[in-house]
Amino acid sequence: MEHLIELRRRLMWSIGGFFVAFLFCFFFAKQLFNLLVIPFKWATQWAGLDPHKVELIYTAPQEFFFTQVKLAMFGGMVIAFPLIATQIYKFIAPGLYKNERNAFLPFLIASPILFLMGASLVYFFFTPMVMWFFLAMQQAGTDDQVQISLLPKVSEYLSLIMTLIFSFGLVFQLPVVTSLMTRVGMLSSEALVEKRKWAIVIAFVVAAILTPPDPISQIGLAVPTILLYEVSIWSARLIERSKERERLAREKREAAEAATEKPADASST
Repeated sequence: MEHLIELRRRLMWSIGGFFVAFLFCFFFAKQLFNLLVIPFKWATQWAGLDPHKVELIYTAPQEFFFTQVKLAMFGGMVIAFPLIATQIYKFIAPGLYKNERNAFLPFLIASPILFLMGASLVYFFFTPMVMWFFLAMQQAGTDDQVQISLLPKVSEYLSLIMTLIFSFGLVFQLPVVTSLMTRVGMLSSEALVEKRKWAIVIAFVVAAILTPPDPISQIGLAVPTILLYEVSIWSARLIERSKERERLAREKREAAEAATEKPADASST
């Protein structure tokens, strides 16, 4: 019962934090959406168009409202994630040894930082590049051609940028996951090196599934994934070297303790 009471308390803190963050984001939903439109304006400027004439539409009366709700939920989860992760850590921490808590805590801090790095890469580089690719497909109206203009819907634009942010944020967790698995002995750097070819293929397959159907965004997600895989190999090797040094230091300490005990036993006899 004590564990269930503790779990309920942690869940209440997590849900309460998410609800407060959701209300905050919903109150500023239009401002947040305008902030997410800035990469679209950059892409419009790259395409040689007037960035002040960027226009998005919605075709159903309730579409923009539900878009704001979805945006508030996404922003609320991002803002409340540190609180939720802290509550999870506090729930499982009493069942861990001190060295396990010390080993787990850096990864808990690194996870949101890496997610923000992936989200920043999407915001400042990949979203403008993807939107520039789509804007380049427009067609000017002439006597022989009909005019074809890009008028994105607010819901589709938000889904696109949320998918990109979630995909890159998830991919940037790769060093954290592999480092944790290496720390507990479930993975090794040799295994990562052996599976490198498969990892490259899987990176392109996952990029094709998670990103829009254009080669720029797919390659843009696959290449950082492969680079992060190499970082994971390097991180795994550092962890293995650290574990080896700890093992040698422990064996040396045990040998020294055994050596000091033997003379004491000999003197007593």
